[in-house]
Amino acid sequence: MRILLDTHIALWAIADTSKLSNKVIKLLEKESNEIFYSIASIWEVAIKHITKPENMPVSEEEFVQLCEDTGFTRLPIEAEHIFLLKTLSRPSDAPKHNDPFDRLLITQAKYENLLLLTHDSQFLYYGEKCVMNV
Repeated sequence: MRILLDTHIALWAIADTSKLSNKVIKLLEKESNEIFYSIASIWEVAIKHITKPENMPVSEEEFVQLCEDTGFTRLPIEAEHIFLLKTLSRPSDAPKHNDPFDRLLITQAKYENLLLLTHDSQFLYYGEKCVMNV
């Protein structure tokens, strides 16, 4: 299985595995699974580390190093990922969602045929088969 980690899942996997369910840990540890983290997550970590380092104690460089040391594969952002943004929709009564990183992660998973692991219930409103809330 090919799995893309939402930013917070990647952070928990490299820094605080106690926040991960047993199901996620099994998915991450299964040798046949290929685990990806996105350039979008590096960008998100960098912005949060610069603006609120007390909430994001890991720098973008540390994040990349820890992901690489863990064996995760970096997923670049391709134009095709961005082109798919226009295919995403949410019900009109869904809660407001202003996180552009989340939408990009969904389209990356969709385009690359990856399963996107997240703990963010906002992702479910997109109704995309590639999203797994854990």
